[in-house]
Amino acid sequence: MEMNQITFAKTLEQLKETARLQDNMLTKEQIEEAFEEMHLQEAQFELIYDYLKKNHIGIDEPAPVDESLTEEDVNYLGIYLDELKDLPTVTDGEKRAIIMSAMAKDNTACNKLVEIMLPQVVEIAKLYAGQGALVEDLIGEGNVALALASGMLDCVETPDEVEGFMARMVMDAMEEYIGEDVQNRQADEEMLERVNRVQEKSQEMAEDLLRKVTVEELAKEMEIDEDEIREVIRISGNNMDYIEKE
Repeated sequence: MEMNQITFAKTLEQLKETARLQDNMLTKEQIEEAFEEMHLQEAQFELIYDYLKKNHIGIDEPAPVDESLTEEDVNYLGIYLDELKDLPTVTDGEKRAIIMSAMAKDNTACNKLVEIMLPQVVEIAKLYAGQGALVEDLIGEGNVALALASGMLDCVETPDEVEGFMARMVMDAMEEYIGEDVQNRQADEEMLERVNRVQEKSQEMAEDLLRKVTVEELAKEMEIDEDEIREVIRISGNNMDYIEKE
């Protein structure tokens, strides 16, 4: 039977969502049950396992988090975790009382709840390490989401659901940040490529003409709009030696 690609992709996303709620870990049984109706072969399951591992999801055991940390991440975490050691500890009973007060819109309790959750933000950030963003930035985004979540506890029905709700908001914030960071880096790479193309073509033309080239000549040769050439020149800091200044 031909595999339904849309269903397959949706199932993968659902598995990733499940993994997020299980410390980024899935069992082989969960994966096999998710794809049960597709009757996949063992080789296809191996590809799925590889895909999940590349997304820092452990199979039957926690993913090796520390392997994804850069030296900069490790140094930052050492300092940050030392700072968190100064936070007061609370018992399970005290934490539940704080959660219930926070649900009742007590500002002091909300602030205490955020403090209690700060170490969990660190652990979540480590799960997303190695995906292009610094752990320091992920923790920053997560802490902001944590503060926002503490003021939205009217969305939660029972105290037992509060920590999971706040953790999901932290995860969503980190995933959004990673997605935006990747898009920004792609845009930067594309712009750098445009600058290099214009620079190389202008040099080539200048060497043939034995003079600097005009924006009009370059645009015509490259078959692009003159405004695009001007934008590239601006982005380069007007550092185009082979193009005549207008």
